[in-house]
Amino acid sequence: MASAPLPLEASPIAFGTDGWRGILGVDITVERLLPVAAAAARELEASAPQGLGSREVVLGYDRRFLAQELAAAIAAAVRGAGLVPVLSESPTPTPASSWAVVERGALGALVITASHNPPEWLGLKIKGPFGGSVEGDFTARVERRLAAGGITVPIPGETQSFDALAAYVAGLKAKVDTAALAAGLERLGLRVIVDPMHGSAAGVLPALLGEPALAAGVIREIRANRDPLFGGHPPEPLAPYLEALTAAVLASTAAGQPAMGIVFDGDGDRIAAVDERGRFCSTQLLMPLFIDHLARARALPGTVIKTVSGSDLMALVAAGLGRDVIEMPVGFKYIAAEMLAGGVLVGGEESGGVGFGMHLPERDAPFAALLLIEALVEGGVPLGERIDALQARCGGGASYDRLDLRLPDMAARSRLEQFLAATPPAAVAGVPVQEVISTDGVKLRLAPSHWLMLRFSGTEPLLRLYCEAPTAQRVAEVLAWARQLAEAI
Repeated sequence: MASAPLPLEASPIAFGTDGWRGILGVDITVERLLPVAAAAARELEASAPQGLGSREVVLGYDRRFLAQELAAAIAAAVRGAGLVPVLSESPTPTPASSWAVVERGALGALVITASHNPPEWLGLKIKGPFGGSVEGDFTARVERRLAAGGITVPIPGETQSFDALAAYVAGLKAKVDTAALAAGLERLGLRVIVDPMHGSAAGVLPALLGEPALAAGVIREIRANRDPLFGGHPPEPLAPYLEALTAAVLASTAAGQPAMGIVFDGDGDRIAAVDERGRFCSTQLLMPLFIDHLARARALPGTVIKTVSGSDLMALVAAGLGRDVIEMPVGFKYIAAEMLAGGVLVGGEESGGVGFGMHLPERDAPFAALLLIEALVEGGVPLGERIDALQARCGGGASYDRLDLRLPDMAARSRLEQFLAATPPAAVAGVPVQEVISTDGVKLRLAPSHWLMLRFSGTEPLLRLYCEAPTAQRVAEVLAWARQLAEAI
């Protein structure tokens, strides 16, 4: 896949929905990272809850080119801010840094990562003392500190390091009986094939399930080696990038051992799966399973949080179990805010981020993988059968897809946005629109489990088209119709 031409000039330093990201060597350089890290560290200290006396700031990083070196470099900026940097000994999933913050009682964490972005990208995520991403008000204050031009002189020195990965694995093992999961998989004859996409979650799930599971062949990994190019495409858990995982799952199933594929993104905070028949299962299908398992089998309390682009099946399963559902705009930050307020069972977005009320207010893909395995062991059947039964029980059988459409320029985006706001379509591909929902973009409901959503990127001339419909053919028809509409305006 050909990459877009790289910019020659750096973009202004601005935080998005989860951190500051850009092109390594252009936007992201040591010279630019040091003041950002210093400003973030100072804001973590200034915003610390009353009574938190820690001076520590956790430093984490993923497997990208120069990520480890840049994490070590920003330690000097943290020291210059009068705080104590503690550096992970190895690349870890981003949620491991969040776990370390809570376990150590630290002020927060600075994580060098570009998550699921293309290989040439890098960035910085900021985690608060509660173990999740800081909110927009916090990053706005960091930006104001940078604009004010205050100088923090980096202080070289020895940086304390710690085994963040071991602490994270031990923490998850304390929450889930991983030995029972491994034994359950072996008893049922189910295999788990893990694809960390060359990212920093490599080795985590095998470490959680243990050597006996590896020896028994109930879990194995592919693409676990470090490759900063990620095989030539973004480390994002999407079906087009999972040919090797799908092939491995189908081969195992054909050989008589039904398999499930689990895939993590580059920094281990997003998850997707492949069922025993090779069907790609995004969180549109996994979230209903989490809801069912946690509310029915585990009988845990709490409300379900979904984004407006989430499948109707989530709401149908929740309603069948007597659980309230709150629908939010797209973005995990909205889910995290609800989790911080308490009373949440599970919250998730269609792009792979899932959080759990009994865990961190954070996307944590390895923890989600454990609960997914737990749900299959509890149900006693492979993933595809379990999802099919859930859809049949709740009447939510449907197909889903998303299309990202790049518009010619921001002017074209503006014209289309104004058109949709003023005159939303009365029918979509021959079907009348029953309801127009404007929580985030424009969502056109046609029938139960049948809708089209048009949503614009906040910073690019990019239109995201989401569709759920009774059949894959109908999804394709609706997306083609929506594309034609967008290109005609």
